[in-house]
Amino acid sequence: MEVEHKAYWDIKSYSLDLASAGAERKLQLQELGELRREAYENAWIYKERTKAVHDKLILRREFHMGQKALLYVSRLKLVPSKLRSRWEGPFIITNVFPYGAVEIKREPTGGCFIVNGHRLKPCYKGFSTQDVEVIILRDTM
Repeated sequence: MEVEHKAYWDIKSYSLDLASAGAERKLQLQELGELRREAYENAWIYKERTKAVHDKLILRREFHMGQKALLYVSRLKLVPSKLRSRWEGPFIITNVFPYGAVEIKREPTGGCFIVNGHRLKPCYKGFSTQDVEVIILRDTM
């Protein structure tokens, strides 16, 4: 009641017509609604673009049961050692859950635990020392 009375008193003091002031106020509210809707659309477009960039950078990795994998060690950031490997393992994948969760266990014996699939990378068996000697001998002959 007081707000309406003060607003009416302000309009009267500036000698404005109440009907024209009301029409102008409605126009301002419509413009405000349009600006709000435009800002909402721009924010939605921005979120869609950043989501597309983020999704492009995600590596899709598929793991199978029995496959060997290396686990990324995130605690290494606290240890000031440059030459230490950030990958631990190899682990054997015992189960693959939907949405990227993977159950792994240590190769010989060990308990199973579940990790995010983004922390794993496939482990490929490298050359043994005998293979390297055979290759060197074959190249020298």
